[in-house]
Amino acid sequence: MILADFLKAVGQLSDPRFRKVFWLGIALTFALLVAVYAVLLWAIEALTNDPIYLPGDREITWIGDLLSVGSFFLMIFLSVVLMVPVASAITSLFLDDVAQAVEERHYPDLPPAPRTPWTDVINDTAAFLGLLVGANLAAVVLYVLVPFAGPFIFYGLNGFLLGREYFQIAAMRREGRAGAKALRARNRGTIWIAGCLMALPLTIPLVNLLVPILGAATFTHIYHRVKAR
Repeated sequence: MILADFLKAVGQLSDPRFRKVFWLGIALTFALLVAVYAVLLWAIEALTNDPIYLPGDREITWIGDLLSVGSFFLMIFLSVVLMVPVASAITSLFLDDVAQAVEERHYPDLPPAPRTPWTDVINDTAAFLGLLVGANLAAVVLYVLVPFAGPFIFYGLNGFLLGREYFQIAAMRREGRAGAKALRARNRGTIWIAGCLMALPLTIPLVNLLVPILGAATFTHIYHRVKAR
């Protein structure tokens, strides 16, 4: 059943609203990473603005250059680790449109769902971004300590986080926050398994950027299926 929900989501990828959300998420994520790098370079320049001298009044001129080069490789590493989590969180701002597109195509008899207030969307997105980034950075330590368990940690962790977030987005539109939470609690196993399915493409470059859209669409189908039980 979960696979059927996922295949329905894949079959709707050509929907213009899906493409719009995808490009918005990528553009905003790239802009955020560039802004973070610019702030990092500014901080390095500010910290190395005053000259540093060795005994004998010999000025050290290479520290700023070393920090600048190091910051570049640091941002490359962070981009690899955080690109998908950040894109997922930012794209969450627009996933109401994805859920609506799914319902209009597959559940046309439903009444229109009220739009989630932007204040709630922004608060939820910020919380999801912090949780997703923090959890994945913490997991890097576990990857080093127990490398043999790395794949299980990665898919289990991200499957849990993605499933929790995307089901909440899909269900909250019609159930409200409390109703969505209660429905999620009754279907933890299904949601985690589906989340792990969403986490599988995270390891495929470029394809992983589709995860937020596929997740929102898939969990919209899952919401309607478990609600109908």
